[in-house]
Amino acid sequence: MRAIVLVRPKEGILDPQGAAVESALGHLGFAVSGARVGKVVDLEVDAADEAEARTQVEQMCERLLANPLIESYEIELHG
Repeated sequence: MRAIVLVRPKEGILDPQGAAVESALGHLGFAVSGARVGKVVDLEVDAADEAEARTQVEQMCERLLANPLIESYEIELHG
């Protein structure tokens, strides 16, 4: 099963990359605010069903892929 994990800084957490992107886009003439920079992790998960895959990916996020103190994550599963 294919899993896509989106990890980004939680609201209220300093995001210097997001601030740099927002500033650069402003200098280019784009009116944006609230830019956040994160990461995408694509995985192939060996699981019997979607529930098992989600459980495995959540454990991966909690243990390695995201720092739950400062980052949030979203999981998409595709059969």
